[in-house]
Amino acid sequence: MDRLQPTDKLTGLFFLFFFPACPDDPALGKSIHVDFRNGEVNSFTSAGGTPTYDDNGVSFTVAQAGDSPQLISLFYLMFGRVEFKMKAAPGVGIVSSLVFQSDDLDEIDLEWLGADTSTVQTNYFGKGITGNYDRAEFNPTPDNQADFVTYTVDWTSERIVWSVEGTVVRTLTADEAGNEYPQSPMTVRFGSWSGGDPANRPGTIEWAGGETDYSQGPFSMIVSEISITDYSTGSAYRYTDNSGSWASIEAVDGEINGNLGGAGDLTTTATATAAQTGSPTIPAGGIDGGSTTSTPTGWPWESSATPSTGSAPDGWVYTDDGKIVPAGSTSCPSATGESVCSPSASGSAAGEGSSTLSTVTKAAEITSGATSTSNEEGSNGDAPLENTASSAKVASILAPVLGSVAGAILLMAGLLI
Repeated sequence: MDRLQPTDKLTGLFFLFFFPACPDDPALGKSIHVDFRNGEVNSFTSAGGTPTYDDNGVSFTVAQAGDSPQLISLFYLMFGRVEFKMKAAPGVGIVSSLVFQSDDLDEIDLEWLGADTSTVQTNYFGKGITGNYDRAEFNPTPDNQADFVTYTVDWTSERIVWSVEGTVVRTLTADEAGNEYPQSPMTVRFGSWSGGDPANRPGTIEWAGGETDYSQGPFSMIVSEISITDYSTGSAYRYTDNSGSWASIEAVDGEINGNLGGAGDLTTTATATAAQTGSPTIPAGGIDGGSTTSTPTGWPWESSATPSTGSAPDGWVYTDDGKIVPAGSTSCPSATGESVCSPSASGSAAGEGSSTLSTVTKAAEITSGATSTSNEEGSNGDAPLENTASSAKVASILAPVLGSVAGAILLMAGLLI
Protein backbone atom coordinates (compact mmCIF):
# COMPACT_ATOMS: atom_id res chain seq x y z
CA MET A 1 0.00 0.00 0.00
CA ASP A 2 1.18 3.57 -0.58
CA ARG A 3 1.72 5.38 2.70
CA LEU A 4 0.35 8.91 2.94
CA GLN A 5 0.40 11.13 6.01
CA PRO A 6 -3.02 12.37 7.22
CA THR A 7 -2.98 16.05 8.19
CA ASP A 8 -6.11 16.39 10.31
CA LYS A 9 -8.86 14.35 11.97
CA LEU A 10 -11.12 14.15 8.92
CA THR A 11 -8.39 12.96 6.59
CA GLY A 12 -7.27 10.66 9.36
CA LEU A 13 -10.72 9.05 9.33
CA PHE A 14 -10.42 8.51 5.57
CA PHE A 15 -7.01 6.91 5.91
CA LEU A 16 -8.12 4.61 8.72
CA PHE A 17 -10.74 3.16 6.39
CA PHE A 18 -8.78 3.00 3.15
CA PHE A 19 -5.14 2.75 4.28
CA PRO A 20 -5.16 0.52 7.38
CA ALA A 21 -1.86 -0.13 9.12
CA CYS A 22 0.10 -3.09 7.81
CA PRO A 23 0.45 -6.11 10.10
CA ASP A 24 3.85 -6.80 11.63
CA ASP A 25 6.49 -8.20 9.28
CA PRO A 26 8.21 -11.37 10.59
CA ALA A 27 11.93 -10.60 10.89
CA LEU A 28 14.93 -12.67 9.92
CA GLY A 29 17.02 -10.92 12.58
CA LYS A 30 20.25 -12.84 11.83
CA SER A 31 22.40 -14.29 9.04
CA ILE A 32 21.63 -17.43 7.04
CA HIS A 33 23.33 -19.26 4.19
CA VAL A 34 21.21 -21.49 1.95
CA ASP A 35 22.87 -23.97 -0.41
CA PHE A 36 20.15 -24.98 -2.86
CA ARG A 37 22.35 -27.81 -4.13
CA ASN A 38 21.25 -29.56 -0.94
CA GLY A 39 17.57 -29.13 -1.80
CA GLU A 40 14.72 -26.86 -0.79
CA VAL A 41 14.34 -25.03 2.53
CA ASN A 42 11.14 -23.95 4.22
CA SER A 43 12.09 -20.32 4.86
CA PHE A 44 11.11 -19.66 1.23
CA THR A 45 7.80 -20.42 -0.45
CA SER A 46 7.14 -20.79 -4.16
CA ALA A 47 4.66 -19.09 -6.48
CA GLY A 48 4.00 -18.75 -10.19
CA GLY A 49 5.30 -22.23 -10.95
CA THR A 50 7.37 -24.99 -9.38
CA PRO A 51 11.13 -24.52 -8.95
CA THR A 52 13.15 -27.74 -9.30
CA TYR A 53 16.28 -28.85 -7.44
CA ASP A 54 19.37 -30.79 -8.49
CA ASP A 55 23.16 -30.78 -7.99
CA ASN A 56 23.40 -27.34 -9.60
CA GLY A 57 20.91 -25.71 -7.25
CA VAL A 58 17.36 -24.48 -7.77
CA SER A 59 16.09 -23.91 -11.33
CA PHE A 60 13.35 -21.52 -12.41
CA THR A 61 12.16 -22.68 -15.83
CA VAL A 62 9.99 -20.85 -18.34
CA ALA A 63 8.64 -23.36 -20.87
CA GLN A 64 5.35 -21.78 -21.93
CA ALA A 65 3.27 -18.65 -21.63
CA GLY A 66 2.36 -17.85 -18.04
CA ASP A 67 5.34 -19.56 -16.40
CA SER A 68 6.92 -17.32 -13.75
CA PRO A 69 8.42 -19.63 -11.09
CA GLN A 70 9.88 -17.90 -8.07
CA LEU A 71 10.86 -18.24 -4.43
CA ILE A 72 9.73 -15.69 -1.84
CA SER A 73 11.15 -15.37 1.67
CA LEU A 74 8.81 -15.86 4.61
CA PHE A 75 10.92 -13.31 6.47
CA TYR A 76 11.74 -9.63 6.08
CA LEU A 77 14.98 -7.66 6.27
CA MET A 78 15.26 -4.20 7.81
CA PHE A 79 18.43 -3.20 6.00
CA GLY A 80 20.82 -6.00 5.16
CA ARG A 81 22.91 -7.80 2.61
CA VAL A 82 22.17 -10.51 0.06
CA GLU A 83 24.88 -12.46 -1.79
CA PHE A 84 23.43 -14.44 -4.65
CA LYS A 85 25.23 -16.95 -6.91
CA MET A 86 23.39 -17.74 -10.13
CA LYS A 87 23.25 -18.27 -13.88
CA ALA A 88 20.76 -16.08 -15.71
CA ALA A 89 18.21 -17.69 -18.02
CA PRO A 90 18.95 -17.47 -21.77
CA GLY A 91 16.37 -16.62 -24.41
CA VAL A 92 15.08 -13.50 -26.09
CA GLY A 93 12.37 -11.97 -23.92
CA ILE A 94 13.23 -14.04 -20.84
CA VAL A 95 13.91 -12.09 -17.63
CA SER A 96 15.71 -13.34 -14.50
CA SER A 97 15.10 -11.25 -11.38
CA LEU A 98 16.21 -10.72 -7.79
CA VAL A 99 13.87 -8.29 -6.05
CA PHE A 100 13.70 -6.81 -2.56
CA GLN A 101 10.17 -5.50 -1.99
CA SER A 102 8.33 -4.05 1.00
CA ASP A 103 4.65 -3.87 1.88
CA ASP A 104 4.56 -0.21 0.86
CA LEU A 105 6.40 -0.90 -2.42
CA ASP A 106 9.92 0.16 -1.65
CA GLU A 107 12.04 -1.92 -4.01
CA ILE A 108 15.61 -2.82 -4.94
CA ASP A 109 16.15 -4.80 -8.16
CA LEU A 110 18.63 -6.85 -10.11
CA GLU A 111 17.36 -8.03 -13.51
CA TRP A 112 19.03 -9.98 -16.29
CA LEU A 113 17.69 -10.06 -19.85
CA GLY A 114 18.08 -13.34 -21.72
CA ALA A 115 19.09 -11.49 -24.88
CA ASP A 116 22.07 -9.84 -23.11
CA THR A 117 24.80 -11.97 -21.53
CA SER A 118 27.06 -9.10 -20.45
CA THR A 119 24.99 -6.76 -18.26
CA VAL A 120 22.73 -6.69 -15.23
CA GLN A 121 20.09 -4.00 -14.78
CA THR A 122 20.11 -2.38 -11.32
CA ASN A 123 17.14 -0.34 -10.18
CA TYR A 124 15.28 1.01 -7.15
CA PHE A 125 11.91 2.52 -6.26
CA GLY A 126 10.38 4.19 -3.22
CA LYS A 127 6.71 3.76 -2.33
CA GLY A 128 5.93 2.46 -5.81
CA ILE A 129 6.80 5.77 -7.48
CA THR A 130 8.31 5.16 -10.89
CA GLY A 131 8.97 8.75 -11.98
CA ASN A 132 10.33 8.90 -15.52
CA TYR A 133 11.82 5.40 -15.47
CA ASP A 134 15.27 6.98 -15.40
CA ARG A 135 16.74 5.15 -12.39
CA ALA A 136 17.92 1.99 -14.08
CA GLU A 137 21.57 1.37 -14.84
CA PHE A 138 22.93 -1.34 -17.11
CA ASN A 139 26.05 -2.60 -15.33
CA PRO A 140 28.73 -4.95 -16.70
CA THR A 141 28.95 -8.63 -15.74
CA PRO A 142 30.97 -11.64 -16.87
CA ASP A 143 29.05 -14.00 -19.16
CA ASN A 144 26.03 -14.27 -16.90
CA GLN A 145 24.53 -17.31 -18.65
CA ALA A 146 27.61 -19.49 -19.17
CA ASP A 147 28.99 -19.18 -15.63
CA PHE A 148 27.76 -18.90 -12.07
CA VAL A 149 28.32 -15.29 -11.02
CA THR A 150 28.07 -13.85 -7.49
CA TYR A 151 26.02 -10.67 -7.08
CA THR A 152 25.77 -8.66 -3.86
CA VAL A 153 23.30 -6.03 -2.70
CA ASP A 154 24.34 -4.25 0.50
CA TRP A 155 21.58 -2.00 1.84
CA THR A 156 21.79 0.39 4.80
CA SER A 157 19.92 3.51 5.86
CA GLU A 158 22.61 5.58 4.12
CA ARG A 159 23.37 3.78 0.83
CA ILE A 160 22.82 0.80 -1.44
CA VAL A 161 25.85 -0.88 -3.03
CA TRP A 162 25.45 -3.32 -5.93
CA SER A 163 28.50 -5.53 -6.63
CA VAL A 164 29.39 -8.20 -9.21
CA GLU A 165 32.11 -10.69 -8.25
CA GLY A 166 33.44 -8.24 -5.65
CA THR A 167 33.49 -5.27 -8.02
CA VAL A 168 31.22 -2.37 -7.07
CA VAL A 169 29.11 -1.54 -10.12
CA ARG A 170 26.77 0.99 -8.54
CA THR A 171 26.31 2.99 -5.34
CA LEU A 172 23.16 4.93 -4.48
CA THR A 173 23.05 7.23 -1.43
CA ALA A 174 19.93 8.13 0.50
CA ASP A 175 20.62 11.81 -0.22
CA GLU A 176 20.61 11.13 -3.97
CA ALA A 177 17.30 9.27 -3.83
CA GLY A 178 15.57 11.64 -1.41
CA ASN A 179 12.10 10.58 -0.31
CA GLU A 180 12.18 7.67 -2.75
CA TYR A 181 15.04 5.87 -1.01
CA PRO A 182 14.01 2.27 -0.09
CA GLN A 183 13.80 2.18 3.71
CA SER A 184 11.09 -0.20 4.92
CA PRO A 185 11.19 -3.95 5.73
CA MET A 186 11.75 -6.07 2.61
CA THR A 187 11.09 -9.63 1.51
CA VAL A 188 13.57 -11.27 -0.86
CA ARG A 189 12.20 -12.92 -4.00
CA PHE A 190 13.82 -14.32 -7.12
CA GLY A 191 12.87 -16.23 -10.24
CA SER A 192 12.26 -15.91 -13.98
CA TRP A 193 9.44 -14.91 -16.32
CA SER A 194 8.76 -13.99 -19.94
CA GLY A 195 8.74 -10.25 -20.46
CA GLY A 196 8.67 -10.99 -24.18
CA ASP A 197 5.42 -12.95 -24.13
CA PRO A 198 3.40 -11.83 -27.20
CA ALA A 199 0.44 -10.98 -24.94
CA ASN A 200 2.46 -8.40 -23.01
CA ARG A 201 2.41 -4.68 -23.65
CA PRO A 202 4.70 -3.48 -26.45
CA GLY A 203 6.88 -1.51 -24.02
CA THR A 204 7.43 -4.56 -21.85
CA ILE A 205 8.33 -6.72 -24.86
CA GLU A 206 10.75 -4.08 -26.12
CA TRP A 207 12.38 -3.74 -22.70
CA ALA A 208 12.77 -7.53 -22.49
CA GLY A 209 14.62 -7.63 -25.81
CA GLY A 210 11.88 -8.88 -28.11
CA GLU A 211 9.19 -11.54 -28.34
CA THR A 212 9.81 -14.90 -26.70
CA ASP A 213 9.87 -17.93 -28.98
CA TYR A 214 8.86 -20.74 -26.62
CA SER A 215 9.84 -23.35 -29.22
CA GLN A 216 13.47 -22.47 -28.48
CA GLY A 217 13.03 -23.29 -24.77
CA PRO A 218 12.75 -24.26 -22.07
CA PHE A 219 14.71 -21.41 -20.47
CA SER A 220 16.12 -21.82 -16.96
CA MET A 221 17.62 -19.50 -14.38
CA ILE A 222 19.72 -21.45 -11.83
CA VAL A 223 20.61 -20.30 -8.30
CA SER A 224 23.21 -22.38 -6.45
CA GLU A 225 23.29 -20.53 -3.13
CA ILE A 226 22.27 -17.39 -1.29
CA SER A 227 23.59 -15.70 1.87
CA ILE A 228 21.35 -13.22 3.66
CA THR A 229 22.17 -10.94 6.61
CA ASP A 230 19.53 -8.85 8.36
CA TYR A 231 21.14 -5.70 9.78
CA SER A 232 18.36 -5.40 12.37
CA THR A 233 17.33 -7.79 15.14
CA GLY A 234 14.13 -8.99 16.79
CA SER A 235 11.10 -11.10 15.99
CA ALA A 236 9.14 -8.67 13.80
CA TYR A 237 9.15 -5.21 12.24
CA ARG A 238 6.25 -2.88 12.97
CA TYR A 239 5.05 0.23 11.14
CA THR A 240 4.22 2.85 13.79
CA ASP A 241 2.79 5.44 11.37
CA ASN A 242 2.06 6.03 7.69
CA SER A 243 5.24 7.94 6.85
CA GLY A 244 7.17 5.01 5.38
CA SER A 245 10.34 6.40 6.98
CA TRP A 246 12.82 3.90 8.42
CA ALA A 247 12.88 5.93 11.65
CA SER A 248 9.21 5.03 12.16
CA ILE A 249 9.83 1.27 11.97
CA GLU A 250 9.98 -0.54 15.32
CA ALA A 251 11.87 -3.79 15.90
CA VAL A 252 9.80 -6.01 18.20
CA ASP A 253 12.10 -7.57 20.84
CA GLY A 254 15.10 -6.18 19.00
CA GLU A 255 16.76 -3.11 17.53
CA ILE A 256 16.76 -1.43 14.13
CA ASN A 257 20.38 -1.58 12.90
CA GLY A 258 21.18 -3.81 15.87
CA ASN A 259 23.34 -6.02 13.64
CA LEU A 260 24.79 -3.19 11.58
CA GLY A 261 28.34 -4.26 12.42
CA GLY A 262 28.01 -6.69 9.55
CA ALA A 263 28.11 -3.76 7.13
CA GLY A 264 31.80 -3.38 7.87
CA ASP A 265 32.42 -6.81 6.37
CA LEU A 266 31.53 -5.75 2.83
CA THR A 267 34.54 -6.80 0.74
CA THR A 268 35.13 -5.29 -2.68
CA THR A 269 38.05 -5.71 -5.03
CA ALA A 270 37.43 -2.89 -7.49
CA THR A 271 35.01 -0.30 -8.76
CA ALA A 272 33.57 -0.69 -12.24
CA THR A 273 33.66 1.96 -14.91
CA ALA A 274 30.65 4.20 -15.37
CA ALA A 275 27.49 2.34 -16.28
CA GLN A 276 25.04 3.11 -19.04
CA THR A 277 22.60 5.58 -17.49
CA GLY A 278 20.25 8.33 -18.54
CA SER A 279 17.11 7.68 -20.52
CA PRO A 280 17.40 4.40 -22.42
CA THR A 281 15.30 3.90 -25.53
CA ILE A 282 13.28 1.33 -23.62
CA PRO A 283 11.56 2.01 -20.29
CA ALA A 284 13.51 0.73 -17.29
CA GLY A 285 11.36 -1.73 -15.44
CA GLY A 286 9.53 -2.75 -18.56
CA ILE A 287 6.57 -0.43 -18.16
CA ASP A 288 5.31 1.31 -21.25
CA GLY A 289 4.20 4.67 -19.91
CA GLY A 290 1.47 4.84 -17.30
CA SER A 291 1.00 6.54 -13.96
CA THR A 292 3.90 7.52 -11.72
CA THR A 293 2.50 5.25 -9.04
CA SER A 294 2.01 2.19 -11.20
CA THR A 295 3.91 -1.06 -10.81
CA PRO A 296 7.59 -0.13 -10.74
CA THR A 297 9.43 -3.28 -11.72
CA GLY A 298 9.84 -5.48 -14.76
CA TRP A 299 8.87 -8.38 -12.52
CA PRO A 300 5.33 -9.61 -13.22
CA TRP A 301 3.37 -8.13 -10.35
CA GLU A 302 -0.35 -7.74 -9.70
CA SER A 303 -1.21 -4.75 -7.53
CA SER A 304 -4.49 -6.24 -6.33
CA ALA A 305 -3.09 -9.68 -5.51
CA THR A 306 -2.38 -10.19 -1.82
CA PRO A 307 -2.34 -13.93 -1.06
CA SER A 308 -0.74 -15.00 2.19
CA THR A 309 2.92 -15.92 2.18
CA GLY A 310 2.28 -18.13 5.20
CA SER A 311 2.97 -18.09 8.90
CA ALA A 312 5.06 -19.93 11.45
CA PRO A 313 4.19 -20.95 15.01
CA ASP A 314 5.32 -18.93 18.02
CA GLY A 315 8.74 -19.91 19.30
CA TRP A 316 10.05 -21.43 16.08
CA VAL A 317 13.49 -20.20 15.01
CA TYR A 318 15.85 -20.06 12.01
CA THR A 319 18.83 -22.32 11.56
CA ASP A 320 21.97 -20.92 10.00
CA ASP A 321 21.19 -22.88 6.81
CA GLY A 322 17.79 -21.26 6.37
CA LYS A 323 15.39 -23.82 7.87
CA ILE A 324 12.76 -23.03 10.49
CA VAL A 325 12.30 -25.49 13.38
CA PRO A 326 10.90 -25.46 16.92
CA ALA A 327 13.33 -23.81 19.35
CA GLY A 328 15.89 -26.36 20.51
CA SER A 329 15.10 -28.79 17.69
CA THR A 330 17.59 -29.87 15.03
CA SER A 331 15.17 -31.92 12.94
CA CYS A 332 11.95 -31.41 11.04
CA PRO A 333 9.05 -33.04 12.91
CA SER A 334 5.60 -33.74 11.54
CA ALA A 335 2.51 -31.92 12.65
CA THR A 336 -1.07 -32.96 11.91
CA GLY A 337 0.25 -35.55 9.51
CA GLU A 338 2.18 -33.08 7.35
CA SER A 339 5.89 -32.37 7.23
CA VAL A 340 6.50 -28.90 8.59
CA CYS A 341 9.76 -28.82 6.66
CA SER A 342 8.13 -28.58 3.26
CA PRO A 343 8.08 -25.07 1.75
CA SER A 344 4.30 -24.93 1.81
CA ALA A 345 2.40 -21.70 1.96
CA SER A 346 1.19 -22.62 5.43
CA GLY A 347 4.58 -21.33 6.48
CA SER A 348 5.13 -23.98 9.14
CA ALA A 349 8.84 -23.97 8.70
CA ALA A 350 11.79 -24.70 10.80
CA GLY A 351 15.23 -23.89 12.11
CA GLU A 352 17.62 -23.21 14.91
CA GLY A 353 19.15 -19.87 15.77
CA SER A 354 18.60 -16.58 17.53
CA SER A 355 15.65 -15.25 15.55
CA THR A 356 12.05 -16.08 16.42
CA LEU A 357 9.01 -16.00 14.15
CA SER A 358 5.70 -14.84 15.55
CA THR A 359 2.43 -16.45 14.50
CA VAL A 360 1.72 -13.92 11.81
CA THR A 361 -0.01 -14.41 8.49
CA LYS A 362 1.47 -11.87 6.10
CA ALA A 363 -0.49 -10.63 3.14
CA ALA A 364 2.42 -9.79 0.85
CA GLU A 365 2.34 -8.62 -2.76
CA ILE A 366 2.99 -11.82 -4.73
CA THR A 367 4.33 -11.95 -8.21
CA SER A 368 2.20 -13.48 -10.90
CA GLY A 369 2.27 -14.87 -14.43
CA ALA A 370 3.12 -12.99 -17.57
CA THR A 371 0.25 -13.14 -20.04
CA SER A 372 -2.72 -11.21 -18.67
CA THR A 373 -3.53 -7.68 -19.77
CA SER A 374 -5.04 -6.83 -16.39
CA ASN A 375 -2.10 -4.71 -15.21
CA GLU A 376 0.86 -2.60 -16.33
CA GLU A 377 3.12 -5.61 -16.70
CA GLY A 378 0.83 -7.72 -18.84
CA SER A 379 0.93 -10.57 -16.35
CA ASN A 380 -1.71 -13.26 -16.18
CA GLY A 381 -3.07 -12.43 -12.77
CA ASP A 382 -2.23 -13.81 -9.38
CA ALA A 383 -0.55 -17.17 -9.00
CA PRO A 384 -1.86 -18.19 -5.56
CA LEU A 385 0.41 -20.20 -3.32
CA GLU A 386 -0.40 -23.88 -2.98
CA ASN A 387 -1.78 -25.24 0.29
CA THR A 388 -2.67 -21.82 1.72
CA ALA A 389 -5.23 -22.33 4.45
CA SER A 390 -8.54 -20.64 3.78
CA SER A 391 -8.69 -19.49 7.39
CA ALA A 392 -5.38 -17.69 6.94
CA LYS A 393 -6.73 -15.93 3.87
CA VAL A 394 -9.85 -14.84 5.73
CA ALA A 395 -7.77 -13.64 8.68
CA SER A 396 -5.43 -11.65 6.47
CA ILE A 397 -8.38 -9.92 4.82
CA LEU A 398 -10.51 -9.27 7.92
CA ALA A 399 -7.77 -8.16 10.29
CA PRO A 400 -7.01 -4.79 8.69
CA VAL A 401 -10.70 -4.16 7.99
CA LEU A 402 -11.72 -4.75 11.61
CA GLY A 403 -8.78 -2.68 12.76
CA SER A 404 -9.87 0.17 10.51
CA VAL A 405 -13.46 0.06 11.76
CA ALA A 406 -12.35 0.10 15.38
CA GLY A 407 -9.98 2.96 14.71
CA ALA A 408 -12.65 4.92 12.87
CA ILE A 409 -15.07 4.55 15.80
CA LEU A 410 -12.44 5.90 18.18
CA LEU A 411 -11.65 8.76 15.82
CA MET A 412 -15.32 9.66 15.44
CA ALA A 413 -15.58 9.77 19.21
CA GLY A 414 -12.66 12.18 19.25
CA LEU A 415 -14.35 14.40 16.67
CA LEU A 416 -17.47 14.64 18.82
CA ILE A 417 -15.55 15.64 21.94
